[in-house]
Amino acid sequence: MERIAGIMIPDNKRIKAGLTLIYGIGQPIAKQILEDLKIDGDTFLKDLSENDLNKIRDYIAKMPVEGDLRRKIQLDIKRLQEIGCYRGQRHRRHLPVRGQRTKTNARTRKGKRRTVANKKKVTK
Repeated sequence: MERIAGIMIPDNKRIKAGLTLIYGIGQPIAKQILEDLKIDGDTFLKDLSENDLNKIRDYIAKMPVEGDLRRKIQLDIKRLQEIGCYRGQRHRRHLPVRGQRTKTNARTRKGKRRTVANKKKVTK
């Protein structure tokens, strides 16, 4: 197991898949990193040389990943809430931020259903 950006990556994973275990690195960015460093993405982590691992570590050290990225996202959300913009209000109320419907769905964002008293359907 190798440690890259504070994350232990198993030796039996391909490096392209192993990099995606790091928060802030998805498949496209992992592919771009490996292309820039001229490393084959299908090689297993245990087959990489120490020199290649150090190149990957140095490259990732320049990017916002893991704790730094999480902190930046939280500060961005806090800023939106402080300035009182629409997106900040939606974050504060735990509602979907990007225009999704809320009459139905949105259960992931809103949480478990809470029953509202005296809310019955009106029949005509």
